[in-house]
Amino acid sequence: MEPNLRQEIHQLHAGFCKGLADANRLVLLYTLDNDPCTVGELAEKLDLPQSTVSRHLGILRERGMVVDTRQGKSVLYALGDPRIIEALDILRAVMSSQLKKQIPIVRAIG
Repeated sequence: MEPNLRQEIHQLHAGFCKGLADANRLVLLYTLDNDPCTVGELAEKLDLPQSTVSRHLGILRERGMVVDTRQGKSVLYALGDPRIIEALDILRAVMSSQLKKQIPIVRAIG
């Protein structure tokens, strides 16, 4: 593989992962898995300021994880691809398995 292509792929991958590197963004994605929502609805559901929700949605939108559609005066946000939730669920399962392996070690030390 060409070095430039390899570098571009690594940058795209890192950028995508960076989009997932915030707990609020993960919660936003899971919330949007149920229903498309406006910024105001998401702010209310998650008890976050609208400005915070807007900022995180912008990051997710830049990476294609959410899409927005205008409906009258409102903008609805939805998942860009439902497989994002599947991928997050797989990551959660891996982390859960790792934690279960660490519990006996922590107990033995403590």
